[in-house]
Amino acid sequence: MSNHPKRITIFCGHYGSGKTNIAVNFALHLRQAHQKVSILDLDIVNPYFRTKDSQKELDAAGVELICSDYAGSNLDIPALPAAMQRPIADHNTFCVLDIGGDDQGAVALGRFADQIKAEGNYDMLFVANFFRPLTKTPQEAFAVLREIEAACHLPFTGIVNNSNIGDETAVEDILASGEKARRLSELSGLPLVMTSVREDLANAKALADENVFPLHLQEKLI
Repeated sequence: MSNHPKRITIFCGHYGSGKTNIAVNFALHLRQAHQKVSILDLDIVNPYFRTKDSQKELDAAGVELICSDYAGSNLDIPALPAAMQRPIADHNTFCVLDIGGDDQGAVALGRFADQIKAEGNYDMLFVANFFRPLTKTPQEAFAVLREIEAACHLPFTGIVNNSNIGDETAVEDILASGEKARRLSELSGLPLVMTSVREDLANAKALADENVFPLHLQEKLI
């Protein structure tokens, strides 16, 4: 990942891709270098893990969390908090957006598309997990990528390889997914900007060339 991130970083991927864990970790990473960091949760369709599950850790680090009161409900495109507009409009705030890959999540992001494009200081990263049922191949992942772009009216700028099988993930699994991630990069014409890896595997010598972003796995609140 670049040492000079854009002001707005959007993580979007299919259900179960792991984008929320990445979004939380990236917001915490940004806070080490920037005074004002906000994370916005637009993943509004009953996600298994939510940014709200990391509320205490985000608060302790000084990262502002803004999410819909209806996150996790089955309501159709619930009203988004007016507070979400503020950090997107404030050019002194670094924003991380966690977007659902379904139509509702993409449409929610689309409400801010013109404003984000006008500023031109954003990265929108497609989070690919090739161990998930509907994105097992580069071609399947590419189809999902294009569907999301069409729904939210924002083009992706890069790809994150987050291929994993949870606690059972081994270095060999990450390496095996690398070829698929590179093929997705070729299909889309987008750069593979990083490979997110569970923190205890991040320093493995075999991953030295993978542009690793270490992940501290967040825990779902019971």
